[in-house]
Amino acid sequence: MIEPWQDPLMQRAFLEVVLLGIAGGLLGCWVIQYELSYSAESLAHALLPGLVLSALTGLPLLLGGAAGLAAAALAVALAGRIPELGRDTAVAVVVTAMLGLGVLLALSPDAPPRLQDLLFGDVLGVSDTDLLLAGVLVLGAVLALVLLHGRLLAVGFDRLSASALGVRPLAVDAALLLLLAVVLLVAVQGLGNLLVISILIAPATAARAVGRRMAPMMLASAAVAVVGGIAGLYVSYYAETAAGASITACLVLLALGASAARALRRVTVARPRAV
Repeated sequence: MIEPWQDPLMQRAFLEVVLLGIAGGLLGCWVIQYELSYSAESLAHALLPGLVLSALTGLPLLLGGAAGLAAAALAVALAGRIPELGRDTAVAVVVTAMLGLGVLLALSPDAPPRLQDLLFGDVLGVSDTDLLLAGVLVLGAVLALVLLHGRLLAVGFDRLSASALGVRPLAVDAALLLLLAVVLLVAVQGLGNLLVISILIAPATAARAVGRRMAPMMLASAAVAVVGGIAGLYVSYYAETAAGASITACLVLLALGASAARALRRVTVARPRAV
């Protein structure tokens, strides 16, 4: 069990999944509460052209990802103003176009090797600088969630009455989307453009299956994300499977297990009443 911890690559990978698990697990509960799962996946896919351009030009991936997000947000805003499209259709059109553009750039003759890491991640390839940057951004995201907790609760559970409490829903929505963008930018390096959404949605789904109060659910979600991430790295190490896919598989299994346990508990509780 301790053999993987003796490998420097695995040591950095373990620390990376702990950081991503804390941030993704905590934020994921708000993503589900605000019904932003589709938006989160859309933002993740919209990162791809910026990430590929960064890889092609040698710029930092975070810079390219941020540029991709900004371009996608602008495109969604402009497409949403077309009456014939509608907001949902505009988001789908823009995200599909961004993902297609990213794939087109990735398949160009000048694309560097291992560009597929942008799609599926390379948590074993994180450097000390990546870890330091991830730690700073994750710490900032966690502090922001703590400071915004009351406002997020007010808007998330009763949006219409939030203004009466002095909370502006639009500002809270913007802050939540900004935090989502930050966490996606950090996590995409380890889990990739296609798998990064798993660190947000799967742990929160598992936590919501066993609890309803937001604060305990967030702590449970972070714990599930960290445990699932570490378990995925163990699977990858001993089964020689892709690390990002192994982490995603473990997170999804934990979510399915929690949902199944909740369904079984409902059946067990309801049966005596039926008799």
